[in-house]
Amino acid sequence: MSLEPINVATLTPSTQKDVADFNQTLPLHIANLTCVRAGKAMPFTREEMSAIDKAPINAPVAVNFMGLITDEQADRKHHGGPLKAVHQLAPATYEKINAEFGLKVRVGTLGENLTTEPVNGLPEMTESTVCIGDVFEYGDTATSTDDVDNLQLRIVQPRRPCYKINDQIGQFTRVPNIAAWVSKQGIAGWYFKVVRDGMISADLPVYLIERPYPFATLEKLWQLANAKEKYDAEVIEPWLSIECLEESWKKVLAKKIRKN
Repeated sequence: MSLEPINVATLTPSTQKDVADFNQTLPLHIANLTCVRAGKAMPFTREEMSAIDKAPINAPVAVNFMGLITDEQADRKHHGGPLKAVHQLAPATYEKINAEFGLKVRVGTLGENLTTEPVNGLPEMTESTVCIGDVFEYGDTATSTDDVDNLQLRIVQPRRPCYKINDQIGQFTRVPNIAAWVSKQGIAGWYFKVVRDGMISADLPVYLIERPYPFATLEKLWQLANAKEKYDAEVIEPWLSIECLEESWKKVLAKKIRKN
C-alpha cells in the first residue's frame, strides 16, 4: 500500500472540462441531502472522549451558529465552533479509502454531519467541485420567505484529519496511518459557517446560491498549502483576499510566497 503524496506540480483538476460543473447561473440545484448525522461525546480510544460516531437523524433538526443543536464535540479546542459548525464529507472519500486499504469502511464513520447525492447530471460535491466562500441553501429557494427562512451554510475551510480517524477505523481492523494518507490526498471534507439559522433534514434539496470565488476549490487549496515549492505573489494573494477563509489557512498560504 502506497502512502506517497500526490505530486502537486503535475496534478490536474479532477473535474474535466467536458463534464458539467457548478459555475452556472445561480441559484442552482446541485444535490439532495441523503443523510444528516449528529453525535454524542462518548468514551473513545486513549482514555479520551469523542463524538466522531454520528448517527442518522430521522427528523428535522435546528442548526444555529454552533451547528446542529443535537450534535456534540468532545474536544472543543480542535472541533466545533462557529468556523467548524457543520462538516461534510463526500462519499467518494470512503470509496478511495476502501480501495486503497482493502477495507469496508461505511459512509458516516468519520464524523461528517452531511451526506449528499448529485442531481441533474451535475458532479458530486467533492473537494474538486466546491469552493471556499460557496453558500448553500437547504430547501426549495422558491419557498423561502420572510416567515420561513431556509438554512444557509458557507464553506470556510477544509477539514484537517487527525489521529482520531486512525483510532476510529483501527477499532475494526489493523491499518497504517490512514489520517496521513487522507491528508496527502486532500479528501478530508470541509467545514461550514452558518450564514442563516434554520432547520435541516435528509429530504431537502441543496442549492448553490453564492459562488464569490470560483477559482478557490478546496482541491487547489490543498495543493498550494501542501506544496514544497514557493509561488509568485500573484498566485497566492487572491487567496489571502478571501475574507471568509479561516485565518490559519491564510497564514500557511502566506508562507508559500516566493521572496524576490
